[in-house]
Amino acid sequence: QVQVVESGGGLVQPGGSLNLSCVASGSISFSTHNWGWYRQAPGKERELVADITRAGSTNVVDSVKGRFTISRVNAKNTVYLRMNTLKPEDPAVYYCNGRPSTGFFRWGQGTQVTVSS
Repeated sequence: QVQVVESGGGLVQPGGSLNLSCVASGSISFSTHNWGWYRQAPGKERELVADITRAGSTNVVDSVKGRFTISRVNAKNTVYLRMNTLKPEDPAVYYCNGRPSTGFFRWGQGTQVTVSS
């Protein structure tokens, strides 16, 4: 069983920053997987925000380009999402998981991000 645990969410003002972390544990060869950060806002479907390949190549969706950065530290089985210049449209529960190319795991609880003045 593989478990992913997200953390780092919270309440920030518009323009603020947060660092999200995702730690994977269990029977997993972390470095062989591609990883993604996803978010789900109330009443909306879960969507991909950013992903990172085994080789470290990254991609972010247009709505967060220039503001969000994804990274990974294989030695720590951890994926990060640095979020700068948070906007009112960014609040959601943020999750990490795999990618179709290398497989998904059971979804974690996610971490709540709230942007409010």
